[in-house]
Amino acid sequence: MSESLQSVETIIARLITDKPVRKTPYQVKGLIMRDFSNEGIIPFINGSYRNDFLYPRVQVKILNEQLYFFGIKEGVKPIQNLIDQIKVMNFGNITFKIEGFEVETGNNHFMSSPRMIRYKFLTPWIALNEANLSKYKFLYGNERSSFLTRLLSQNIVFLAKEMGLELHSKIYSKLTLQSPYPKIVDEGKLGAFHGEFQTNFILPNYMGIGNGITKGYGTVFSYFNPSDFSFNVSKLENDFKNKSMEEDLPDDLEENGVSSEDIPKSRRKVSSEVKDTKKNEPNYNTLKYHKRH
Repeated sequence: MSESLQSVETIIARLITDKPVRKTPYQVKGLIMRDFSNEGIIPFINGSYRNDFLYPRVQVKILNEQLYFFGIKEGVKPIQNLIDQIKVMNFGNITFKIEGFEVETGNNHFMSSPRMIRYKFLTPWIALNEANLSKYKFLYGNERSSFLTRLLSQNIVFLAKEMGLELHSKIYSKLTLQSPYPKIVDEGKLGAFHGEFQTNFILPNYMGIGNGITKGYGTVFSYFNPSDFSFNVSKLENDFKNKSMEEDLPDDLEENGVSSEDIPKSRRKVSSEVKDTKKNEPNYNTLKYHKRH
């Protein structure tokens, strides 16, 4: 069940502001590009690395009117450097004072699990791109469920491959959606769903899955691996109440699971010059609170 040994470093940082943040991730990124133009985070959020990384290494999210930064691999250090410097965010019509921040870092989440782990989508999962949306319209009943479940498993396998992991077991997923009918977004080109899922892969909280990740879509959370962040934890507890966080692996995993060979090749070319400079670092998992003085 184990993968080739290679750590995948992640960070999640919540900025504690003096008032609720009612802005979009794009607006926050625009402010950062304006006020911190010399910071190393800039090429990760302005599109410069679009052809270097298929999966965005830095993600900005507004959850429960709170500002979060999620980073993975190359995106970890730029986030750490930014949050050490950011004191205020002046959007012109409103200014937010940064009173402190909470940071959780780790590199022991991204791996297969001997049990099925339950996750919830905190923001809609955009499963259907324009091509898949056209296919989905002509599916019915269980065909739709099977189609989406396979897409989700492919999303997870893609993430593992993008992070340089060699999977030794298939990825299996089970979806529980609020509705099989997608919410059409992005001028009718994409289809989004609300709900939760189970899978035999351990994902870090707050990372994005699917399409529209740079807009904050597809953010996942598992109470199996809770953080101390103040994101409606009581509500999440109620959502997961009377539901086991773990279940045994299904009998049909080999038959219906997804392997690395089942992932369509991307049409985008990733630069071979981009390499992960973080190697041979010890495993760690820390949560720190920093208060501004």
